[in-house]
Amino acid sequence: MPSAVPNTVIAIPVRNEAERIEACLRAIDAQTGLAPGSLALVLFLNNCTDGTEAIVEALRPSLSLPMRVSHVTYAQAHAGWARREAMNAAVDWIGAASGGAILSTDADSRVPPDWVLRNLAALRAGADAVAGRIELDADEAALLPPSLHERGRLEDAYSAVLTEIEARIDPDPHDPWPCHRTTIGATLAVTREAYVAVGGMPAIALGEDGAFVAALLRQGYHVRHAPEVVVTVSGRLVGRAPGGVADTIRARCEKPESLCDARLEAVPHAVFRYLCRRHLRRLHGEGRLKGTRGWARFLKISETDAVRIAALPLPGLAVAEAERVSPRLVYRPLGPFELAHHTRLARLALVPIRALTRIANRRVTTPPPRPVAVGLEAP
Repeated sequence: MPSAVPNTVIAIPVRNEAERIEACLRAIDAQTGLAPGSLALVLFLNNCTDGTEAIVEALRPSLSLPMRVSHVTYAQAHAGWARREAMNAAVDWIGAASGGAILSTDADSRVPPDWVLRNLAALRAGADAVAGRIELDADEAALLPPSLHERGRLEDAYSAVLTEIEARIDPDPHDPWPCHRTTIGATLAVTREAYVAVGGMPAIALGEDGAFVAALLRQGYHVRHAPEVVVTVSGRLVGRAPGGVADTIRARCEKPESLCDARLEAVPHAVFRYLCRRHLRRLHGEGRLKGTRGWARFLKISETDAVRIAALPLPGLAVAEAERVSPRLVYRPLGPFELAHHTRLARLALVPIRALTRIANRRVTTPPPRPVAVGLEAP
């Protein structure tokens, strides 16, 4: 007999997706390997004027999943607010007693049949949240200029090498290599407990997904960047959320020379950053961040900031704050025409890094305990 309360809810913010909402819902409804009644769907329709709501209601009788739909008109709406409202509704549906997980995707995305199952597998393996990857719809991607595809290929290649270097120098036992560094609302999963503990999805206009994952990491929660979790997203040039995938694609079509993402910095600076993170985590774990100031002088951090950083209770908080205030850790992203050169350098650097970190990481360390939230209420 199916449970009346699902333990997994997919939350989707929706705005004017009449052309794509059916494909999105059909893909979600085709999920496999799940117990009957365990999965449900929340749609948060905001400011829809194109008939999306009527399409959703017409589809409802043919869908096997229980679904809750709300339709709100709000002049100050933006992507972060809408995603937060959708995920908060999922929290409420699951309820406090049953634990459970919340998954997020977008209304112009199509998830594969094992998307929920793969996310839940990563959560059951010890992650508190799972960040997946995206691929552009093949038909729509074919309409984009070849220069954009070439830039994407170069960025992906460099990002993969940098990510392996990072994972080897500053390893996270809960997010081991192979992994990635994509953070996007089109494929996120989080336990209800972790979601509530960090105050939910930030209600900010841009970058709410990245800010949310950063908050989880700062608070010591385990985020798995799972390469096997992949979602197909639209390759359109006119999106619904400013600063989203569509805006990024269009901007890079219009300005091919625009800078890359912040983390795609030069190899020496990236390696310096990862070594600093590793050192700060070790000092914090050994209780020596407060007793020494060499690290602060080296990073050109003021005494006032050093005292404040050293007093932070979690290593993730200390590292994030040190990176924020240190002039030596300012991100300096590359331009697209520098990527090929730095990819070659990174691949050369990776050979000794693999050997050296394999030796350095032989010492077995106990993973930090999962954080415990006390006195926190659902957002």
